[in-house]
Amino acid sequence: MSESLVVCDVAEDLVEKLRKFRFRKETNNAAIIMKIDKDKRLVVLDEEHEGISPDELKDELPERQPRPSLYIVINISMMMEEFHTLCALFSLVLLVFEIRNTEDLTEEWLCEKLGFFH
Repeated sequence: MSESLVVCDVAEDLVEKLRKFRFRKETNNAAIIMKIDKDKRLVVLDEEHEGISPDELKDELPERQPRPSLYIVINISMMMEEFHTLCALFSLVLLVFEIRNTEDLTEEWLCEKLGFFH
């Protein structure tokens, strides 16, 4: 019998917030930024943003935050295609894209990553 290793849990209120975020009806871009509370070994809410573009989100990310401890879920509406999707950056939800440099997070980069939906 194999055992599973739990590195940290997700805060219960964050689980509910992510569930509601996944099924939100608003059509504007939104993002949830999460971080790991190392003392509690818990993924917790750091910030929420409504009506934020990927370029604006890039400016909100701390330059010195260690990347493995910062997770982002973004609900983005692609205006040209009337396309609306949920994706995760640095974490697993529906789509996963890894970014090593905050300068890479642009609307063009994200639309290119989501281009396979066309």
